[in-house]
Order: sequence, then C-alpha cells, then structure tokens
Amino acid sequence: MEKRLMRQQLLGVLFVLVTGTALHFVYGWSGSHPVVGALSAVNESVWEHMKLVFVPLFFLTLGEVFFLGRQWPNFLVSRALSTMVGTALVPVLYYTYSGITGTHTLWADILVFVLAVLAAFALEGVLLRRGWMEAGWSQAVGLLALWALAFLFVLWTYRPPQLPLFQDPQTLTYGLSALR
Repeated sequence: MEKRLMRQQLLGVLFVLVTGTALHFVYGWSGSHPVVGALSAVNESVWEHMKLVFVPLFFLTLGEVFFLGRQWPNFLVSRALSTMVGTALVPVLYYTYSGITGTHTLWADILVFVLAVLAAFALEGVLLRRGWMEAGWSQAVGLLALWALAFLFVLWTYRPPQLPLFQDPQTLTYGLSALR
C-alpha cells in the first residue's frame, strides 16, 4: 500500500505541476473567455497564482476520492488540509522572497509554485500515513472546505476584494472586472 501511495502522489505532483502551468496560459488562449477565467489565472496577481495550485488539486481530488478514499479513510481531510497549506504557501513564499530581495523574478516565482505543490503532497503523505482524523464527520468537513475554497476562487475572480493580494502588479487592476 505504501508503494501505491507513493506512485499516486508522484503522479499527483506531475498532474498539478503540468495542469497548473497550463492554467497560467489557458485564459489568454481562450481569447479571455470569462467562463475559462473561473478556473485559470486571469492576471498576474498573487491570488490568481494561488489558483494554479488549488484548481488542479481540487480536480485531482474529485478523481482520486474514488480510488484513495476507500484505502485511506482520512483522504478528504488530509487533501483539504494539504491543499490549503500548499495554496497558502504561494503568497507566503512570494511575499517573503520578494520582500527580502525587493523584487521578483520568473525563476523564483516558478520555484514558489513548485515548492508549494511539493509541500502540499508531502504534508498529505504524512497525514495519510498517520491515519489522522478518520471519522466520517472530518471527511465531510474536508470536502466542505474544498468546495468552499472553490467557491471563493470563482467568486473572487469575478468580484475580488480591493486588496494587494488580488491586484495585478503590472496593470494595477483586480480580477476579471478590470479586464472588460
């Protein structure tokens, strides 16, 4: 079972890295279609880059819950927590390195994305192996948390709060509303 989990996680990392990278460009490729913007980055804000970690993990979860959910009774809560940590690491790492250096670079931004994804899967592996929070109610909370985050990512793409996290540093605009 350990080898199977390791293989699943490696495939998951590859899926999230490839899909998240593609989601950086999909909105532009779609001709800036507003529906596509719900799931892909619509600008260069940190919030939209958080989406590159969250969205692939969310869809991977929907697929994997049928395969890993039976073998790992704490799958949903483990995935929810690891997804939240991986997603939250994007602004934490970005603002830390750019605050220290006074600037940001493409290679460091890519490294932030990769580290956030790796951290998410590393945490998930630890939580799954420990058998932490296997109760049915905790799985329901994990699923609810993932759906709540998905709702917020969509909502704040169309109606973002006027906070620095949501502001495109290049255009100084927010979300899709400024791109029309």
